[in-house]
Amino acid sequence: MDIRFVSSLTSEDEKLFAPALLKAVAALLDQLPIAYTVRIETTGADVFQHAHAVAVEEPAKADIFESAGGNGNGRGTSHYLGRVAHSS
Repeated sequence: MDIRFVSSLTSEDEKLFAPALLKAVAALLDQLPIAYTVRIETTGADVFQHAHAVAVEEPAKADIFESAGGNGNGRGTSHYLGRVAHSS
């Protein structure tokens, strides 16, 4: 997505306004689970930029010792397959 913002601000006003705009947009976008970069280039050639990366979450690991429903082998009863009889 590329957004253009055109205004009647002077280059001096842009230099003052750009950091505040960047901060406000970043505060809004930081609440979303997305990676993004916001870059503001003023007519006076000043550049203000903020980047946000999405944290990579590791899959949840099962607890070795379950508090309820365990069968003593570190697994819940839903994981227990029981004995399989083999005929020889």
